[in-house]
Amino acid sequence: NALQLGFEEQKEKNATLPERKRLEKLGLKPMKVFREFRFEGDEAPFSVGDEVKVDVFQEGDRVRLTGWSKGKGFQGVVKRHGFGGGPKTHGQSDRHRAPGSLGQSSYPSRVFKGLRMAGRMGGDRVTVKNRRIVRVLAEQNMLMVEGVVPGARNGLVLISN
Repeated sequence: NALQLGFEEQKEKNATLPERKRLEKLGLKPMKVFREFRFEGDEAPFSVGDEVKVDVFQEGDRVRLTGWSKGKGFQGVVKRHGFGGGPKTHGQSDRHRAPGSLGQSSYPSRVFKGLRMAGRMGGDRVTVKNRRIVRVLAEQNMLMVEGVVPGARNGLVLISN
């Protein structure tokens, strides 16, 4: 038993043909984002075409927020993993932000898997749990949540309890 929710209307020409036809049969407009949610029991909490507003939440509820963290591109080990870097003096000219040694010598003659190195940072799915709803603004269809919300401004956030 699952329920599919759509968010943010899309131009007809930007939707795929199968998606357009499926929604036409239901009498709905194309949406940019679709998410599926499972529910308990046989009776669906909403019928086809219903609009889900923020008034399904109450003040004081604890919710889980899921979003995509801001992408930061290719970063070194100092920024990505918080390494200390090398000494700044005593003849060191290019080791300030270097990772240091990567492994041992002739045995095991390899770098162990999972070693923290430079690479792409951010752009990951992040979930923060147990955030309290401070206020429900039903007229503006907005929630005020305590603490940080993952992702960039105007980014999509999945709110679930």
